[in-house]
Amino acid sequence: MTAWIQTSLLTELSELIASRRDAMLALTRKLVEAESPSGDVEGSRFVVKLLIEAAAEIPMLKSAERVTSPDYGEHLRRSYFEQSASARSQTLILGHTDTVHPRGTILERPWRSEGERIFGPGIFDMKANCALALEAIRARAALGGAHPTNGDAVTLLLTCDEEDGSATGRALVEEEARRAARVLVLEPSAPGGRAKTGRKGTGAWTLRAHGLAAHAGLDPEKGASAILEIARQIERLHALNDFSRGTTINVGVVRGGTTSNVIAAEAEAEIDVRYTTAAEAARLTAVLANLRPIDDRVQLTMEGAINRPPLERSAAVVELFNEARRIAHALGFELGEAQVGGASDGNFAASLCPAVLDGLGIEGDGAHARHEHIITTHIPARGAMIAALLSNSSAE
Repeated sequence: MTAWIQTSLLTELSELIASRRDAMLALTRKLVEAESPSGDVEGSRFVVKLLIEAAAEIPMLKSAERVTSPDYGEHLRRSYFEQSASARSQTLILGHTDTVHPRGTILERPWRSEGERIFGPGIFDMKANCALALEAIRARAALGGAHPTNGDAVTLLLTCDEEDGSATGRALVEEEARRAARVLVLEPSAPGGRAKTGRKGTGAWTLRAHGLAAHAGLDPEKGASAILEIARQIERLHALNDFSRGTTINVGVVRGGTTSNVIAAEAEAEIDVRYTTAAEAARLTAVLANLRPIDDRVQLTMEGAINRPPLERSAAVVELFNEARRIAHALGFELGEAQVGGASDGNFAASLCPAVLDGLGIEGDGAHARHEHIITTHIPARGAMIAALLSNSSAE
């Protein structure tokens, strides 16, 4: 368990966060009602403003930066505690402020509570977890003076374009991951509040077929159908699925042709690829690059690439998960783990920092869905666990 954390101190952390539960939920409500879909510059900036105001009284702030992201808004980066001189000294808390819900959704699905469940667009993924990150840092700072952590730094990075591919956020994630000893990703937890010790990588390609047009009634034999070729290639592509290895290939969009009485000269298919290891990514990339036409009168072109590496369940990931699980047990709850198909900014971090633990956010359900909600029951314990992990010095 983290060296400076003993059971009595875990109790203090939990009590500190419990005492601020109402304040945290009040901030969460402000964040949810301040809609910030990806690409909404005004919404993004306002959410960052709310977070900065909420963090104003947290001590030990060393630097703060609002990083402009053209056409998206602002990323938020804040560093706390003293920076150690060692190369990998910081703990990086990673999250995002953008959501998938278009502006106006809050009018259709306003904030509402049903017992321990609170509903609202973007609350689970991941406005509540932005607020929780601040509370974990606040609690860590409150106890840090009496129980020093060898000067280990904590950096909070909240990007504003994660849901749209992290076009500008990726560089910031990679910059911070290079100097991190560990990365705590406060993305939504898996069902049952489980942490995510593995995420599939993702790739996106477009396959285009260029055939020969002909009249479907008068000269069909002179045509070479691009649509037929794409259909045949889809069979090939779907045959590459290997669920036992975690490899999935899906053709989700197909376009082609002009009218029904013309042999189609052009067609294309959009391909989604998921995989669990870097080696599998390399294999699939080679396979896709070397597709050959079944009808040799048709030309094929393939465009695309890997866009997120996998977060693999490595020894370093397992070690960090086990530390979190021991802390959780001391706090009175069991932390499970899951490997999932969806990707996050944690994938980018994993390519540069060996110890990445994802899905540490508040328990809930319905990310991106109408029933999106959090469960407030275990917020104090969850926050205390994260606060306890904000030290790089570990011991049994």
